[in-house]
Amino acid sequence: MNHHRRLPSTVTLHQAVGDSPSLARLTQLVRESNQRLQAIQALIPIGLRPAVKAGPIDGENWCLLVSSNAAAAKVRQLIPLMQASLLRQGWKVTTIRLKILFAKK
Repeated sequence: MNHHRRLPSTVTLHQAVGDSPSLARLTQLVRESNQRLQAIQALIPIGLRPAVKAGPIDGENWCLLVSSNAAAAKVRQLIPLMQASLLRQGWKVTTIRLKILFAKK
C-alpha cells in the first residue's frame, strides 16, 4: 500500500486563464472596461472620480458602478459626453448604464 499521496500541481492564474477561453474572455472584458473608464476619466469631475468604477461590458452596453445615488445623479448628466467620447476613440458603446453600489453597514 502506497502512503504517499501526490499533491495536485499548482497552476498560476495566468496559466488557468490561458487554458480557459471563458476566463481569458472575462479577463479581456475587465481590462477593456478599465481602459474605457481611463479614456473618459477627464470628463468626470475630480471629486467624483473615486465614486465611479468600471463595470461589466455586455456587447455594446457598458455599466459604470457608482457609490451613491447622489454620485449617480451627477454622472447620469455626463453619459452623453462619455458615450460621444468613447465613440470618437473607437469603442462602440450604444448604452452606458449606472449601477449604484450601496455600502454595507
